[in-house]
Amino acid sequence: MKITIIYDNTASREDLQPDWGFSALIEVKDTPKILFDTGADGRILLNNMKKLEIDPASIDEVFISHAHFDHIGGLSEFLRVNKKAKIYIPSSVIVVEKPTKIHENVFSTGELEGIEQSMGVLTDKGIVLIVGCSHPYMGHILDAARKFGRIYAVIGGMHGFSEFGLFKDLELICPTHCTQHKAELKKLYPQKYIEGGVGRVVEI
Repeated sequence: MKITIIYDNTASREDLQPDWGFSALIEVKDTPKILFDTGADGRILLNNMKKLEIDPASIDEVFISHAHFDHIGGLSEFLRVNKKAKIYIPSSVIVVEKPTKIHENVFSTGELEGIEQSMGVLTDKGIVLIVGCSHPYMGHILDAARKFGRIYAVIGGMHGFSEFGLFKDLELICPTHCTQHKAELKKLYPQKYIEGGVGRVVEI
């Protein structure tokens, strides 16, 4: 699988524009292309896509983690150039209430604590968990994902998450967006840690 960060608070390349928010393209073999969240500003989202050579029209589905502006702000602009994408949204908006397989190797944790859903991708190495902001307790997110198997990696926003021991069995950690304790995670797990930022591509 391949994850390309399109929208983040930082950038891994100078030609890409960082901004408060998060979005990533999830590409899995024999699975529709999925846009995870849409950042805060549709203009920035589409400009970064263009520079990353991602055609918005090629995206089949949109997975919204939660209804905060920095995750849904780019949706309307995206839908102006892609009118065919199927959209998965948490039940506080509509639809995904419990852990649900949405494709053979892709699932939603379901909306946790009435606020946010996360996406999991089943790979040969284990589950790659993509989180928007981790507003629910991280332990609950991990438990919901483990219903589908062993977790290999977590990528995305982790807010004020500080129970770092919960990550001891993971093999890859890529904190982005709103994560407050990046330095601590990097120091504690230097071999597992990957910097995020717009333009970062993670292949698993």
